[in-house]
Amino acid sequence: MQFDSFASFLDMGGYAFYVWLSFGASAALILLLIFSTLFSHKNARANIARQVKREQRLQQAQAQANVSESTSQ
Repeated sequence: MQFDSFASFLDMGGYAFYVWLSFGASAALILLLIFSTLFSHKNARANIARQVKREQRLQQAQAQANVSESTSQ
């Protein structure tokens, strides 16, 4: 489909409301998906960092308990 002018392109043969509404809704949903993914990725990285720190603390506590046991014997 070819258009005579930019105004006729924007009019979309009389269906401008539906065409541009669908483009707008699609763009909004894609942006929502992008931001949602970035937010989820950020949360996942934070959870992994928290878990790594927790495991390190547990290993340190376990090593400290092993040292305490060996010195008390």
